[in-house]
Amino acid sequence: MSDSVLDIAFGRPRHERPYHDVLGTVGWTPLIRLNRTAAGIRTPIYGKAEFMNPGGSVKDRIGPAIIEAAEREGRLLPGGTVVEGTSGNTGVGLALAAAIKGYRCVFTIPDKMSQEKVRLLKAFGAEVIVTPTAVAPDHPDNYVMMAKRIAEETPNAILANQFYNQANPEAHYRTTGPEIWEQTEGRVTHFVSAAGTGGTITGVGRYLKEKNPDVRIIGGDPVGSIIAGYWKTGVKPEGAPYKVEGIGQDKIPGTLDMSVVDEWRSVEDRDSMTMARRLTREEGLFVGGSAGLIAHVALQVAREIDDPDALVVFLLCDTGERYLTKVFNDEWMRENRLLEPARVRAADMVTGKGDGAPRELVSVSPETPVRQALGLITHHDVSQLPVLAEGDCVGHLAEASVMARVLEDMTLLDKSVQHLMEPPLPVVDSHVDLPGVTRLLSRQNPAVLVRRGGRLEGIITRHDVLRYLTDGR
Repeated sequence: MSDSVLDIAFGRPRHERPYHDVLGTVGWTPLIRLNRTAAGIRTPIYGKAEFMNPGGSVKDRIGPAIIEAAEREGRLLPGGTVVEGTSGNTGVGLALAAAIKGYRCVFTIPDKMSQEKVRLLKAFGAEVIVTPTAVAPDHPDNYVMMAKRIAEETPNAILANQFYNQANPEAHYRTTGPEIWEQTEGRVTHFVSAAGTGGTITGVGRYLKEKNPDVRIIGGDPVGSIIAGYWKTGVKPEGAPYKVEGIGQDKIPGTLDMSVVDEWRSVEDRDSMTMARRLTREEGLFVGGSAGLIAHVALQVAREIDDPDALVVFLLCDTGERYLTKVFNDEWMRENRLLEPARVRAADMVTGKGDGAPRELVSVSPETPVRQALGLITHHDVSQLPVLAEGDCVGHLAEASVMARVLEDMTLLDKSVQHLMEPPLPVVDSHVDLPGVTRLLSRQNPAVLVRRGGRLEGIITRHDVLRYLTDGR
């Protein structure tokens, strides 16, 4: 399939006529080919840009579908309330429809979700109750259990029940699946998604397999979720915390049809977040961590297929604007050990010691009195003091060792440091990386000196390295 064919929605002019309301703009999101992130991969890979829905996510499709189904069934009457436990995006989809139709919304949301999502729901007029993430699925404070209780206690209210409401996968069977089939002219061979509720992968998978049973449906799952493990073994494993939002589960949703999926792959948080950043910086696709996870799997699959006649479609779930304080925040990424480690040089270690550290290398000559050397150690709060002669290290003083010897023999205070100094410290050039520095640190070598342009300009101790690592830099 040529790119030019995919540049238009096959004869459907975009926004040719005005819409009655914003719900008319949901769906018919474009397929966008990966280029730089897929360099060297022969299999074409296209992302279904669900972040271009009016509410910014794939969940815009199920919000109206759930509300309209409740209206048809007579369960939701004018002036009623829509209640749901949501990771944020379903709430937006429901709030969009509720705003048009005049319903009140009450949402419960786990506290691991970004503040952007909470504020966005409130912007639509929804009432938002934040619940603890670290509770069991059946705990009263679990966001799903709390939503059920609120719906039961509120007159003229419905629980959207996205995890068990069959209007959820049905919406994708009627819209997302047919769009992908038409946009690829029936040439899609692999569809990659993930499962929060499982509605997308179930609905799209059912439709595509009806059109062509050979289409493979592949799911990505965060490490810590139980879905992939359950699919592989038939036994529900113990779940564990993970940082990717909106996908993965600690239970198996009723809207997830496992029989539709041909394969599940588990992905680490770091890989998911890193790929989300790459999609933004290399492809201009501003998406969240769930899309990063799915793209990571799609690239794996495409690389393994290695067939230019195959065609991989994957889901770009939601906009990266929901994750500015998380996925796209270097400080949060570092705190959670999710940022790819940068190459740290010896020079970076010297300049990154903080405001309390000496700006220049503190040293003494072999003739310096021990009394004066101890004064420098105390004044600058250093543990290792190099002894330099003509710019080279000829020895060093270790604070603990010098103090112990002086306390035994006070006459040493007036002797020169050459009587107490220990062997010279090793020297590294400023461009040497952190592993190169740490290899030289030992009980015998408590510090290394850093040289730039032939001049010794800094010192790195074992304590400096430990503090650097534990600060999460």
